[in-house]
Amino acid sequence: MKVEEKGHTTIIKDTQGDLTSFLLKLDHETSFSKHNLIIDLSSYKNLVAKDILLFTDFYKMHKKEKKSFVIVASEFDFNANTKNIVVVPSILEAHDIIEMEEIERDLGF
Repeated sequence: MKVEEKGHTTIIKDTQGDLTSFLLKLDHETSFSKHNLIIDLSSYKNLVAKDILLFTDFYKMHKKEKKSFVIVASEFDFNANTKNIVVVPSILEAHDIIEMEEIERDLGF
């Protein structure tokens, strides 16, 4: 797992290629809950909505803390139902989403 902080956002990239162990590592780490979070799963080639929905608890925790949670998956069916979890194809788009959500929070939406 590779962790990179950019301002008020933390980017976490799975380096092992095992989604289950990656989720377990994330589950034990509590320091990420106070930051906007980008989960970089761009190295995975066959992600489906079921895989994205495994992150529902993290999504709910971040929304409760009024922080953004975005998943980056370059090869994914973006029309799939991932409930409210935001999935984008690039890190740049993830940063854009976080910036827009912060503006919305500042404006009280």
